[in-house]
Amino acid sequence: MPTPTPTPPPSTPPGGARVLGQQLFRLLLWVLVALLLRWTVVEPRWIPSGSMLPTLQLQDRVLVEKLSPRFGTGVKPGRIVVFHPPDALQQAGYDPGAALIKRVVAVAGDRVEVKGGRLWRNGSPVEPDWAREPMAYDLGPLVVPPGQVLVLGDNRNASLDSHLWGPLPESDLIGTAIWRYWPLARFGPVGFSPPHGGEGT
Repeated sequence: MPTPTPTPPPSTPPGGARVLGQQLFRLLLWVLVALLLRWTVVEPRWIPSGSMLPTLQLQDRVLVEKLSPRFGTGVKPGRIVVFHPPDALQQAGYDPGAALIKRVVAVAGDRVEVKGGRLWRNGSPVEPDWAREPMAYDLGPLVVPPGQVLVLGDNRNASLDSHLWGPLPESDLIGTAIWRYWPLARFGPVGFSPPHGGEGT
């Protein structure tokens, strides 16, 4: 009885190596695009402290858009910003690469004062204010210098912010918090809602 001839293993389809190379190239391209977006457009951050209570809770995860500071479009009062520690905090031992989060309450040229537990801007009480409770300190009056902003935590009496170390140079801004993606129960935009009406509930 003749011995059966072994069946040769299937050969690589013509162009198979080329197809595999194209797939790897596409995967690498998507990875590079994702990293580019992460570095230049939007990045995730988590909330490490209670300085923004009740708007942002401990361990909340937010997305930060980074285009506004890069293109000099500036930030408006009421926006929540992420920034590197200013010089005063670095001299106190803060890591220059760390990221802090507060709310912009005044921009260059604004006259700011804290009196009677309330924040005043340009002679009028700030509305909406977002403060968790009346402030237990006084500030100013002061005028925010050019190229700087004044930032305060919503948890004003437990926040290491501009009322202690002064206005923040815009060059220290990383970006603006725009969306909370975790926990899912609080999924949605941040920095746009009425004070305490939907954020941090």
